Amino acid sequence: MSIPPPSGPHQPQDPYQPPQPQSPYPQDPFAPPQQAPYAQGAYGPQGPQGPMGPGPYPQAPYGAVPYPVWWQGYSPYGRPSPVNGVAIASLVLGLLCFLPGVGLLLGIIALVQIRKRGERGKAMAIVGTVLSSVGLAVWVLALSTGGASDFWDGFKEGASGNSSFALAKGDCFDVPGDTFDEDVYDVDEVDCSGEHDAEVFATVPLSGDSFPGDDHVTEVAEDKCYTLQDAYAMDPWALTDEVDIYYLTPTADSWSWGDREITCVFANVDEKGTLTGSLRADASTLDADQFAFLKAMAAVDEVLFEEPEEYAEEDLASNRTWAGDTGEVTGNQADQLSSHLWMTPDREKPLAALAKDMEDAAEEWAAAEKATDADGFYVHYDKAYKYVDGATTVTAREALGLATTPPTYDEDSDSGSGGTGGGDSDSGLDV
Repeated sequence: MSIPPPSGPHQPQDPYQPPQPQSPYPQDPFAPPQQAPYAQGAYGPQGPQGPMGPGPYPQAPYGAVPYPVWWQGYSPYGRPSPVNGVAIASLVLGLLCFLPGVGLLLGIIALVQIRKRGERGKAMAIVGTVLSSVGLAVWVLALSTGGASDFWDGFKEGASGNSSFALAKGDCFDVPGDTFDEDVYDVDEVDCSGEHDAEVFATVPLSGDSFPGDDHVTEVAEDKCYTLQDAYAMDPWALTDEVDIYYLTPTADSWSWGDREITCVFANVDEKGTLTGSLRADASTLDADQFAFLKAMAAVDEVLFEEPEEYAEEDLASNRTWAGDTGEVTGNQADQLSSHLWMTPDREKPLAALAKDMEDAAEEWAAAEKATDADGFYVHYDKAYKYVDGATTVTAREALGLATTPPTYDEDSDSGSGGTGGGDSDSGLDV
């Protein structure tokens, strides 16, 4: 016969807790609940010393263990999922339109990985896929219509220097249109042996970060181009009256594109005219005899061009000094020609005759230096000038295979060369 359990809620006895005394009297429903003794904590008995007690937990009534605070293992916020790296790569390739097929493939892979791993970056993968698809479609269209080939040809043309600010010394070129006008942007490089609009004989670099202004650029061009022509075209007789000097100058716009050079060119004085054959005559195109001859003639021409602007009647002293300098230079160059070993015998005799005439001219210049009045000065002046570009000079040039037609000198020209004709004084061209 079993004994019925006591009335009231049944609480299983904790085997590790001391037995709880039971009241022999029924529980008063109106009595306050009986307070349980303080629970044993992990660090020993928890006493009622203060609101927190001696242990690490706040003191809890009725022996209840408090919930742990967040630094004991619970995070207040969830950790965000990582961004898919393949999605980033797809977006970058899509924006740059670079390798659109690869960008499309990476976008698809990224979407699959994001769905499986729960990563972020779905929007980037979708955008990269769409842009790569558009780029791939454009490439397919360009290949099918020949647009890619045109683009590559244009790229090669630009890289090869077919622009007005990518010309080099010795280049010959044509400009679009019928005339060589004041605005040159694109040029077509051609062989110098045939007809062409212009030939580059020098380039002048400009310094500075900001554009120096049109006036400054033009001033530099006029100063440098007319000086540098003699180093490229040592034979002024080869520059006919139809040839003039022009220069291509940078503008404020082209300066921002990297244009930092003045390009000096020979072109026809007629804007519709052309040049035929190269005008280059320097150490790279001349033989040793031709180079020695033209070098000697250039030295004499240089001192002749320094003749004073005032007549001897106005300034006899300056003219006498100049005559003395001219006689000295002429005599020195005659000695240079006399001592030169000519390559072939047929050149020796005509060059020896020229050297003899130059020695005679030097003596007349020396006599003009000693003149006491303008009349005496001009007597020797006229005799000395008869040897300049005279018959012996033509014969020597013919033997050397050089131009034999003397140039016409423009007395009003400041170019310092008789080889350029009467072109427009404003020969600057913008690029």
